Parts: sequence; structure tokens; C-alpha cells
Amino acid sequence: MANTGKHVVFDVVGTCVSYEAFFEGIEARMGDRLRAEGIKPRLFGFAWMEAAERECSYLDRSGRYVPFWNVFQPLFYRILWMAGIEEPRKFATDEDAAFMVGEYRKLKGRPGVQECWARLRKAGFTVWAVTSGDAVRVQSYLASNGIELPTENFVTCDTLGIVKPDPGVYKYVLDKFDGAEEKWFAAAHMWDTAAAKHCGQVN
Repeated sequence: MANTGKHVVFDVVGTCVSYEAFFEGIEARMGDRLRAEGIKPRLFGFAWMEAAERECSYLDRSGRYVPFWNVFQPLFYRILWMAGIEEPRKFATDEDAAFMVGEYRKLKGRPGVQECWARLRKAGFTVWAVTSGDAVRVQSYLASNGIELPTENFVTCDTLGIVKPDPGVYKYVLDKFDGAEEKWFAAAHMWDTAAAKHCGQVN
């Protein structure tokens, strides 16, 4: 139990790594086709991601945990249809979807992440990460971007069977350092930081 000292917990996807590689993959594979139909590729990608996050979250609330990866690609044609494509399976292929999902596996670190973590550690903080993504994929994001994190400081919802913002996720992490001098939670998503603060004495 790391119940002393100073600790900061980071969200990873969308916070420490950006979605640009995914958006660039959509642009490369289908950019011209989408624009010809009046659909902005970046907005399409955002809608696709957000729909997948919602599906995972709502399934979790219903008592059934389903990993993000299991719902992400299957939603591809639905998002095309909702964007106004009347025959999505004639407009695009499974190979198109697989290519873009593959690019999602190659997300890059945001500028300054390594330096940020190094400064925090130099200031006496222990750095943690918690993610709703699967361990292999998200740990590969960190490793491929040279972002070092001990395995014991990495928490994935896959091992918990629940997803953020379920209070159990934050409680599981924060309980690891219940008596710490300082506890911080860092995320680019307001709902994420709000949920963490609601679940414990965290800055």
C-alpha cells in the first residue's frame, strides 16, 4: 500500500495521448469520400469514438461490462448511416473500418508528457495511470512514446470489470494511498476529474 507521500493519477487516452493519429487515419483512408458527402472526417471520427464510449458506459451501468474494443469497430456503419450515408456498406468496407481502428492503436503522446511526469517525480510525486482501455493497447501507447510507468502503477478497468466513471474505479485507485500527503487526479475530460473528486479527497 502506497499510503504515504504524494501521488498523481493520470487518465491516459485523450489526456496523455491524443487522438490525432486516428483522425489522420480517417483522413488518409476516407477523407475525400466523406467530404464529398458533406461529412467532415474529424467530426466523423469524434462521433464514432463518443458513440463507442457511450455504449460502453451504458452497458456498464446496466450491469454488463463490455470492453471498448468490442464495440468500437462494430459501430462504424451505424455512424456512417447517422451521418447521412443511406447505404453504408456500399459506401465503405470492413477493410476501411479495420484500417482506421488500426490507426487508433497507434495514438501518439501529447507534447511535454514525458517532461511533465519527470518533473512530478523530481518533486516527489508517484505517478499512476488509470484507463478504461485494455491493458495491452494502452500500455503500448505509453511504451511506444517513451513514457515510462511501472506495471504496478498502471490500473485498467479490464481487470476491475467496471468502467469510468463508476465510483468503484476511482475508489480502487485512491484506496491505494488513503493516507497520502497529497492526491491529485489529472484528466482532459471534465467528467473524469469530477468523478474522481466526488469519490475521494483528491485535488
